[in-house]
Amino acid sequence: MEIFPAIDLSGGKVVRLTRGDYDQMTVYGDDPAAVAAEFWRAGARNLHVVDLDGAKDGTTANQQAVRQILAAVDMFVEVGGGIRNEERIRQYLDLGAGRVILGTVAAKDPEFLREMAAKYGDKIAVGIDARGGRVAVSGWLEETELETAEFCRFCRDIGVRTAIVTDIDKDGVLGGANVELYRELTAIEGLDIIASGGVSSQSDLDALAAAGVAGAIIGKALYNGNLDLAECLAGAEAAKC
Repeated sequence: MEIFPAIDLSGGKVVRLTRGDYDQMTVYGDDPAAVAAEFWRAGARNLHVVDLDGAKDGTTANQQAVRQILAAVDMFVEVGGGIRNEERIRQYLDLGAGRVILGTVAAKDPEFLREMAAKYGDKIAVGIDARGGRVAVSGWLEETELETAEFCRFCRDIGVRTAIVTDIDKDGVLGGANVELYRELTAIEGLDIIASGGVSSQSDLDALAAAGVAGAIIGKALYNGNLDLAECLAGAEAAKC
């Protein structure tokens, strides 16, 4: 299992939301590139970056911050938030992103998702934000009728190889990961699942690894000091042996 420390961006700053609520935003730093470099020095080789402003309104408000992050570290960086056309996919890949995450557009325009998955292969991931078993879009502000596991299977069937699944109700509250959800989703053959939301302890990481997820995203637990990144990385490496 790979570990992905997370950097969420709003107004050029490093922030975290609570349960996807933009009115419950905590600012953790005003230099995202410095935060990324700190993760890199701790040994991280993967990074999860989301433009929350872009996720909400489709803009590129934090593109400069993403550019600075990519220039500051030698890591595999996946970038999401507001990526809703091919031009923006190419922009982030040209900047050095290892993978781009399609969220809202993936749920609303499946034919576009199919085309991009065929064209860019494993450089495309789908971000699936789940609340109550349904997929939410537009920065978690709009809930669809899509059922989470069904949408995961659809993504797999059209050629998507990686799904980043966030349990919104768990996100930002340090209440533990929804392991049952990820155990269900990892049973979908041919699709790598990266778990996000609620990871707050080493036992969460151990349970997710046992459930078979390909990766785990850690956010607030790092910023609040509940987890030490170097220890998380060491534990993940030991589990591979």
